[in-house]
Amino acid sequence: MLATLTGKHRNNVKIIKKPFEKGEQFRYLGTTLTNQNSIHKEIKRRLMSEKACYHSVQNLLSSGLLPKKTNITIQRIAIFPVALYGCETWSLAPRDEQG
Repeated sequence: MLATLTGKHRNNVKIIKKPFEKGEQFRYLGTTLTNQNSIHKEIKRRLMSEKACYHSVQNLLSSGLLPKKTNITIQRIAIFPVALYGCETWSLAPRDEQG
């Protein structure tokens, strides 16, 4: 068998006879997941990244040189995905949903 559960509480997992360590947190799809399942800090980090992305193109977007439709398209394809990347891994608590 490739993976086996050991110990009386079955909290120890061995893969090819080597212990598999339980971590406090890990990164998946650019998102930091914790063993407490708290995503609050990750959401804040994502929103700060989105803000930084927006500020990097703010002069162009607010200059009036681009048509409104193009401005919206740039925000949809270049800025919003920065905040939403990996959000399918988030499990939100009620306080996270409120914003």
